[in-house]
Amino acid sequence: MTGAAGVPAELCAVVLAAGEGTRLRPLTERVPKALCPVGNVPLLDRALARLAGLGLTGPARVAVNACYLGDQVVAHVGERAHLSVEPGDPLGTAGGVAHLRDWIDGRPVLVGNADAYLADPAAAPGPDVAALLDGWDGHTVRLLGQPAADPAAPGTFAGHCFTGFSLLPWRLVRDLPVVVSDLVRAVWRPAEAAGALEVVPFPGTFYDTGTPADYLAANLHAAAGGVLVDPSATVTGHCVESVVGAGARVGGDVRRAVVWPGATVRDGERLHDAVRAGDDLTVPCAAHG
Repeated sequence: MTGAAGVPAELCAVVLAAGEGTRLRPLTERVPKALCPVGNVPLLDRALARLAGLGLTGPARVAVNACYLGDQVVAHVGERAHLSVEPGDPLGTAGGVAHLRDWIDGRPVLVGNADAYLADPAAAPGPDVAALLDGWDGHTVRLLGQPAADPAAPGTFAGHCFTGFSLLPWRLVRDLPVVVSDLVRAVWRPAEAAGALEVVPFPGTFYDTGTPADYLAANLHAAAGGVLVDPSATVTGHCVESVVGAGARVGGDVRRAVVWPGATVRDGERLHDAVRAGDDLTVPCAAHG
């Protein structure tokens, strides 16, 4: 039985938001990666909006896991989803799903990485990943992917790079141990070896936002080559190809940069190919073309 847009009626979804985001330090020393803004929208909110576009909303259908700076994630999610707070260190992608076993409770599950930035000009969030669900037999593992520059490179699946969303049958979730583990080794590679893994191509733009360069590139993509300024920001300086967050103040020269909510770029200051957080933190980024 399926619901709207071919979504299996019993499908639930998990957004993985527990990680430390070590490659984005020192930005993630202040804010968990899932709450880092892209195009002035926290990455986690983008993931929840994509699920809503598939008809998946509320704590009965959507769960979010949290661990690192978990209080921020819990407060941000509120009543919008079921919350799974992992004790100690993050359990990883497979351990995080296993920790939600009682909530998943026999259902197939769509698992999304909070840090995945996806954009398809031909489809709205939700419908843009609906091909992952279309015609699914309920038994295979499905991954959303894009053709890899080197199809034989380590980390690829059927010549594709993973782009943030996977579809798992309950039979492969049921016996996952609640230990630190990842889906690649615990589920995806065994399914691939058994001939039970499919890759569904994603035709749009994808960044995993895990590095400063990719995080900046995602923001610049969201700005569509222009300047994206929150209405509550104050800009008296010069901005080109940048994103300026809520309550930020820009008096200097900002180019190919991200100014976080509440941050300041002072008069006469240059912020190029970088992220500014607060009044004092600048993270340089080697931007993609």
